[in-house]
Amino acid sequence: MGWYSVRCIFQLNGIPAGTGPDEGPYEERITLWRADDFDAAIALAENEALDYIEDTDWAYLGLAQCFYLGDDVTQILQGTEVYSLIRSSPLAPEPYLDTFFDTGTEHQREAD
Repeated sequence: MGWYSVRCIFQLNGIPAGTGPDEGPYEERITLWRADDFDAAIALAENEALDYIEDTDWAYLGLAQCFYLGDDVTQILQGTEVYSLIRSSPLAPEPYLDTFFDTGTEHQREAD
Protein backbone atom coordinates (compact mmCIF):
# COMPACT_ATOMS: atom_id res chain seq x y z
CA MET A 1 0.00 0.00 0.00
CA GLY A 2 1.12 3.51 -0.71
CA TRP A 3 0.09 7.07 0.09
CA TYR A 4 -1.88 9.09 -2.44
CA SER A 5 -3.31 12.57 -2.45
CA VAL A 6 -6.52 13.18 -4.37
CA ARG A 7 -7.91 16.53 -5.47
CA CYS A 8 -11.72 16.68 -5.80
CA ILE A 9 -13.69 19.62 -7.20
CA PHE A 10 -17.00 20.91 -5.80
CA GLN A 11 -19.48 23.68 -6.65
CA LEU A 12 -21.95 25.48 -4.44
CA ASN A 13 -25.46 24.74 -5.72
CA GLY A 14 -28.11 27.36 -6.25
CA ILE A 15 -25.76 30.18 -7.27
CA PRO A 16 -25.27 30.40 -11.04
CA ALA A 17 -21.64 30.62 -12.09
CA GLY A 18 -20.68 33.87 -13.75
CA THR A 19 -23.43 35.99 -12.19
CA GLY A 20 -21.05 38.09 -10.13
CA PRO A 21 -17.56 38.19 -8.67
CA ASP A 22 -18.60 36.53 -5.41
CA GLU A 23 -21.03 34.02 -6.88
CA GLY A 24 -20.72 30.55 -8.37
CA PRO A 25 -17.99 29.39 -5.96
CA TYR A 26 -16.00 26.22 -6.57
CA GLU A 27 -13.88 24.38 -4.03
CA GLU A 28 -10.81 22.23 -4.60
CA ARG A 29 -10.02 19.81 -1.75
CA ILE A 30 -6.90 17.69 -1.49
CA THR A 31 -7.11 14.70 0.82
CA LEU A 32 -4.57 11.98 1.72
CA TRP A 33 -5.26 8.26 1.35
CA ARG A 34 -3.47 4.97 2.01
CA ALA A 35 -4.39 2.65 -0.88
CA ASP A 36 -3.16 -0.13 -3.17
CA ASP A 37 -3.26 1.98 -6.35
CA PHE A 38 -4.58 5.13 -8.03
CA ASP A 39 -8.06 3.68 -8.63
CA ALA A 40 -8.46 2.62 -5.00
CA ALA A 41 -7.30 6.03 -3.75
CA ILE A 42 -9.75 7.82 -6.04
CA ALA A 43 -12.59 5.53 -4.91
CA LEU A 44 -11.81 6.34 -1.26
CA ALA A 45 -11.66 10.07 -2.00
CA GLU A 46 -14.88 10.08 -3.99
CA ASN A 47 -16.72 8.24 -1.21
CA GLU A 48 -15.41 10.83 1.26
CA ALA A 49 -16.42 13.62 -1.15
CA LEU A 50 -20.00 12.39 -1.08
CA ASP A 51 -19.92 12.27 2.74
CA TYR A 52 -18.37 15.77 2.79
CA ILE A 53 -21.26 17.29 0.83
CA GLU A 54 -24.04 15.35 2.55
CA ASP A 55 -26.64 17.74 3.98
CA THR A 56 -24.96 20.77 2.35
CA ASP A 57 -25.59 22.92 -0.71
CA TRP A 58 -22.34 21.72 -2.31
CA ALA A 59 -22.14 19.31 -5.27
CA TYR A 60 -19.23 17.03 -6.12
CA LEU A 61 -18.46 17.61 -9.81
CA GLY A 62 -17.05 14.14 -10.44
CA LEU A 63 -13.46 15.23 -11.05
CA ALA A 64 -10.79 13.50 -8.98
CA GLN A 65 -7.08 13.83 -9.78
CA CYS A 66 -4.57 11.63 -7.99
CA PHE A 67 -0.89 12.01 -7.03
CA TYR A 68 1.30 9.18 -5.70
CA LEU A 69 3.38 10.17 -2.65
CA GLY A 70 5.17 6.85 -2.13
CA ASP A 71 5.00 3.63 -0.15
CA ASP A 72 7.24 4.55 2.76
CA VAL A 73 5.70 7.85 3.82
CA THR A 74 5.52 7.38 7.57
CA GLN A 75 4.99 11.03 8.41
CA ILE A 76 4.33 14.26 6.62
CA LEU A 77 7.26 16.60 7.15
CA GLN A 78 7.62 20.29 6.44
CA GLY A 79 8.04 20.71 2.70
CA THR A 80 6.59 17.30 1.78
CA GLU A 81 5.06 17.40 -1.71
CA VAL A 82 1.48 16.19 -1.40
CA TYR A 83 0.12 17.08 -4.84
CA SER A 84 1.45 18.00 -8.25
CA LEU A 85 -0.26 18.65 -11.57
CA ILE A 86 1.60 19.53 -14.77
CA ARG A 87 -0.38 21.38 -17.42
CA SER A 88 0.84 22.49 -20.85
CA SER A 89 -0.30 25.97 -21.86
CA PRO A 90 0.56 28.55 -24.52
CA LEU A 91 0.01 31.31 -21.93
CA ALA A 92 2.88 33.39 -20.54
CA PRO A 93 3.37 33.15 -16.75
CA GLU A 94 1.25 36.14 -15.67
CA PRO A 95 -1.79 35.34 -17.86
CA TYR A 96 -1.44 31.67 -16.89
CA LEU A 97 -1.63 32.51 -13.17
CA ASP A 98 -4.50 34.95 -13.75
CA THR A 99 -6.42 32.35 -15.78
CA PHE A 100 -6.02 29.34 -13.49
CA PHE A 101 -5.06 30.52 -10.00
CA ASP A 102 -5.39 34.24 -9.32
CA THR A 103 -8.59 35.33 -11.03
CA GLY A 104 -9.54 37.75 -8.27
CA THR A 105 -12.59 35.69 -7.31
CA GLU A 106 -10.85 33.34 -4.86
CA HIS A 107 -12.18 33.05 -1.32
CA GLN A 108 -8.97 32.86 0.69
CA ARG A 109 -8.48 32.85 4.42
CA GLU A 110 -6.72 35.83 5.89
CA ALA A 111 -3.87 35.31 8.34
CA ASP A 112 -4.93 35.75 11.97
